[in-house]
Amino acid sequence: MKYSGTISRGVRTPIIKMGDDLASIVVDSVGKCVEEAGIELQDKDVIAITEAVVGISQGNYATADQIAKDVSSKFGDETVGLIFPIMSRNRFSMLLKGISRGCKKLVIQLSYPGDEVGNHLISEDALFDSGVNPYSDVFTADEFHKIFPNTIHQFTGVDYIEFYKETCECPCEIILANDPKAILKYTDNVIVASIHKRKRDKKLLQQAGVKKVYCLDEILTESVDGSGYNENFGLLGSNLATENSVKLFPRNCQPLVEDVQSRIKAKYGKNVEVMVYGDGAFKDPQGQIWELADPVVSPAFTSGLVGTPNELKLKYLSDNEFKDLSGEELREAMIKRIKEKDSNLVGRMETQGTTPRQLTDLLGSLSDLTSGSGDKGTPVILIQNYFTNYANQ
Repeated sequence: MKYSGTISRGVRTPIIKMGDDLASIVVDSVGKCVEEAGIELQDKDVIAITEAVVGISQGNYATADQIAKDVSSKFGDETVGLIFPIMSRNRFSMLLKGISRGCKKLVIQLSYPGDEVGNHLISEDALFDSGVNPYSDVFTADEFHKIFPNTIHQFTGVDYIEFYKETCECPCEIILANDPKAILKYTDNVIVASIHKRKRDKKLLQQAGVKKVYCLDEILTESVDGSGYNENFGLLGSNLATENSVKLFPRNCQPLVEDVQSRIKAKYGKNVEVMVYGDGAFKDPQGQIWELADPVVSPAFTSGLVGTPNELKLKYLSDNEFKDLSGEELREAMIKRIKEKDSNLVGRMETQGTTPRQLTDLLGSLSDLTSGSGDKGTPVILIQNYFTNYANQ
């Protein structure tokens, strides 16, 4: 019996800079890591590369002025509504600076009690106790502060209503409402800044007669004055880079993952899977923040990572089908059951409690938690034994 299951190992690399040959760095660093650890690469190992170093190596950056130029080209000299931006200095402050430079006036509509990914202005208890109807009630910033005097974010110590007002570089008005159509009382030119519900928000505005509407994934879809861009996600997934620029979500990552896969095969004779990962898809139980501020967990991955797990719940089998077995007899029965399982277990009782998420979402979450977001220096993750189970000897 093998006693080692899934192992997630951070791989340190040199500091990645624009123009670096990332595929070579990844393969070399993984090789040095396994040598140092005294292990070997195996078929079906997973090499995960954080999107940050992919975007950096591509030089996929944009300045506030380049963002402003694209916004101005889309809306001209108009008052623009900006609905449902997430409340994040890292994710949105520079985007707001660029967007506001391209507008005559900006009306920002924040959702409450929190944003789409769980950053809260106020607690849900405070909202409930207030008697406010979050489905219909619309407030100015002053009205909201009168009802809820404390809108300081518990982790960052920032009042995002005031911070976004100060960040805006054009005349700015802030309202708080959860109906996307509320913005139409102020302007019929709108930027939808929501991430995962952007298509629905845009559709609701179009049905309500909006004049012009663009989502963040429709801004900087091509280069502006030499800027970086992302043809699929535009400004979505970007992060603060400098005091005047953002690093965009990486583009055209599929050649990279396939290149790393082929180089590992050539050098080590192993058929590994490779993916690029961004935010993991998990929720913090204390702060209620849903980590996924990127448009997807993985923008590119090799073909062996398509699909979802097909797993049996060992606890369920032990408590039910094999409740009268123990010891070696139970072990052998469990192994036999796993080896004989159907290729599609969807809806079966013996799968209840397993996780029917995409493999790339599960692996991306594991990778994101392993790499962290600070100074660990491990932008590459090596995951081993992920596709093994109790029946593998």
